Amino acid sequence: MIDDREIWACANQVMRQYGDAAWFHAAQRADTLLMTGDQEGHRTWLRILARIKALENLEARGEVH
Repeated sequence: MIDDREIWACANQVMRQYGDAAWFHAAQRADTLLMTGDQEGHRTWLRILARIKALENLEARGEVH
């Protein structure tokens, strides 16, 4: 299992790479893994998606510099 710090780092990297579409990319990745039967991968990408949403909320409130 990936620790929480790595999940935050992954979320940050996905946001850098995909910008405003980061949440969409993470959701698509989670869905793809679910369809292929990779439950652990699916749960990991759901965790990344949750962190992306949290980071986007911080940015929207101006709390990320």
